[in-house]
Amino acid sequence: MNISKHVEAMPASGIRAMFDLAAKYDDVVSFCIGEPDFETPQNVIEAGKFALENGYTKYVPNSGIPELREAIAEKMRRENGIDVKAENVMINNGACQSLMSAMQVIMDAGDEIILPDPCFPNYIGQIMLVGAKAVMVGCLEENAFHIKAEDIEKAITPRTKAIVLNSPCNPTGAVLSESELKEIAEVVKKHDLIVISDEPYDTIVFDGKTACSIASFPGMFEHTITINSFSKSHAMTGWRVGYAVAPKNVIDAMILIQESLSSSVNAAAQYAAAQALKGQQETTAYMTAEYEKRRNLLVKGLNEIKGISCIVPEGAFYAFVNIKGTGLTSVELATKLIEEAQVVLTPGSAFGDFGEGYIRISYASSEEKLQEGINRMKKVLNK
Repeated sequence: MNISKHVEAMPASGIRAMFDLAAKYDDVVSFCIGEPDFETPQNVIEAGKFALENGYTKYVPNSGIPELREAIAEKMRRENGIDVKAENVMINNGACQSLMSAMQVIMDAGDEIILPDPCFPNYIGQIMLVGAKAVMVGCLEENAFHIKAEDIEKAITPRTKAIVLNSPCNPTGAVLSESELKEIAEVVKKHDLIVISDEPYDTIVFDGKTACSIASFPGMFEHTITINSFSKSHAMTGWRVGYAVAPKNVIDAMILIQESLSSSVNAAAQYAAAQALKGQQETTAYMTAEYEKRRNLLVKGLNEIKGISCIVPEGAFYAFVNIKGTGLTSVELATKLIEEAQVVLTPGSAFGDFGEGYIRISYASSEEKLQEGINRMKKVLNK
């Protein structure tokens, strides 16, 4: 059976390649996947159980249950400074579906969309599936991996339709400042572009700082689709609840295609997600504090290893580590560490051309596991 050309052209996962190689070894320490090692808060689990045990097991609206849409709208007003109503909110199966649906409703074949490089690799596959073209803009370590407004403007052509922003960022941990986002906003308005602002790590920001949503600036809500989920903020990766916040005509279009994609999101999971926003938030704050401690331990340990260096990530739970001093490519070093230390990392090249010369380490793991990985890396690389 023949496979469609646009699917055949999709890039293979650099993360999956590392998993396949690591499967040959025992006693592996993996820093590859961006998944919290914390459990979902108990009040959220209880809300999901209550829903299942009390008949919330039927079809729900394509757009999502009203309780959750209202809770998200309130969260966006309170925490993100974006004045929206429930009609501006759409519930999807994780942030990935929200991203895919957003691209489907705004992009036409041949349109261009600007991406930061390095970036979350799923963006590229999603853009290919809608027949659009990804235009990469390099984010340099000397700029703390922040994408710059002037570099975005240089990449704009008559075919440019949109820009993807991801702050806090996977894979680099970069968090764009308010002033940087305002400069980007001016470029967006000048060229009448759309921003897809991917913000699933918005609660995970360190050193007393907070994340800023570009849609909160004057005149920017009309230009922005904000994407978020409960996976990282509430350790709910397996519940698969994400959402998009956008002007009503965009949300209406996303609701229209939802019937053909998945009809709706699991009902009980939506009731649990509503409780995640309405209930206690101490667990989210605790997790962020723990990630900050882990970050500090990891960065200190990495900078004691020969041939590599690591700047301090500002948010999310990833370190993007400079390995140029080893003389190895990112795939070569990642392979070496699997084979000789049974430590699994992600090659920077999996995230774009500007990712070469780096590796990504997820520190969504215990301090004990991180220290074990550092010790193993030291043993191999400090020879």
